[in-house]
Amino acid sequence: MIEASDGLEGVIAAHTVLSEVDGEAGRLVIRGLSLSELAGVRSYEWTARRLWDGFFEALPEDLTGPLGQARLEVWSEVAALDGPLARRETLEIVRALLARLADGEDLATALRLLAAPAVFTAAAIRARRGEAAVAPDPRLSQAADFLRMLHGAPANPAQVDALEAYLVTVIDHGLNASTFAARVAASTRAGLTSAAIAGLCALKGPLHGGAPGPVIEMLDAIGTPDNARPWLEGALARGERLMGFGHRIYRVRDPRADALKAAVRRLMRAQNTPGGRLHLAEAVEDAALAILAERKPDRSLATNVEFYTALLLGGLGLPAEAFTCLFAAGRMAGWIAHAREQVLTGRLIRPQSLYVGPALERVAFGRSPPGASQRAQGL
Repeated sequence: MIEASDGLEGVIAAHTVLSEVDGEAGRLVIRGLSLSELAGVRSYEWTARRLWDGFFEALPEDLTGPLGQARLEVWSEVAALDGPLARRETLEIVRALLARLADGEDLATALRLLAAPAVFTAAAIRARRGEAAVAPDPRLSQAADFLRMLHGAPANPAQVDALEAYLVTVIDHGLNASTFAARVAASTRAGLTSAAIAGLCALKGPLHGGAPGPVIEMLDAIGTPDNARPWLEGALARGERLMGFGHRIYRVRDPRADALKAAVRRLMRAQNTPGGRLHLAEAVEDAALAILAERKPDRSLATNVEFYTALLLGGLGLPAEAFTCLFAAGRMAGWIAHAREQVLTGRLIRPQSLYVGPALERVAFGRSPPGASQRAQGL
């Protein structure tokens, strides 16, 4: 008898060389390197190239220049961001513009897809503010150019380093929901653009990439460190979930939370704002972990990536409703790598389902149900 697993829990659905998530040890390995060897150390372009190695012909040693040119290529699609589209949510704008890109399996397609979320997200945020979009500068890194396109002025090195660390931290994370969606689409040979859009649609949900925004709302509602425990206890009493805590895979602290917390500290120190929201966030984190340990001692509910994502992206001047788009900008390199890996080494993904509906109504051989002939004649 076929065993069913809700949510495919524990099911191995792919072999991959790209990343390993060790939930018991709280470790993330990306193409043979630990997250601590990448975040805050390596650039997004360097890490993306490492993920893509072996999946594309004639892959350049440095993606910075080619990715800058790709940003110029996708810039033309921003002209489609008219008034009606600008009134949609930022992620829906990005999804609509992404769908305008041609499908393909080649490196040029991959580079355009990697460039697109940065260009489209900056343009979408500015459009929703009633501001004109800013064209890309192909000489810059992806992180530096995104911040320049967003704010209309060059970012300082600390801001660029903080965003670089974020993009690297979220670049890949095993067979999560959006990556699995991308691999399913890729397995049909639909093309990289279709696979990327499938990943983006899965990322949109609040149980996956759509949660960092509510973390900011929670911190704003708490207001002061002294109010952290009473507010959190009240939220739990109302049956609400504490955003930024707990993870489906990790049984200990999410290593990405530590990487982003370190990046937030560096950013705040460089901006000479070591207190403020970071001080509040640390108080909320301490109170939440203590309360969760008291109330749910049988579950491991540690800080996850979304908690410090909210602080870092908010500190870079992004509106909360655009946080998921930046998640997509980082994860795009991973989606593309998984899509290519699936096409080159995998099969059509086609799991089975276990039928639990009504039993088949059997009819005796040679006999027809009452009224069958009349119904047949009426067809």
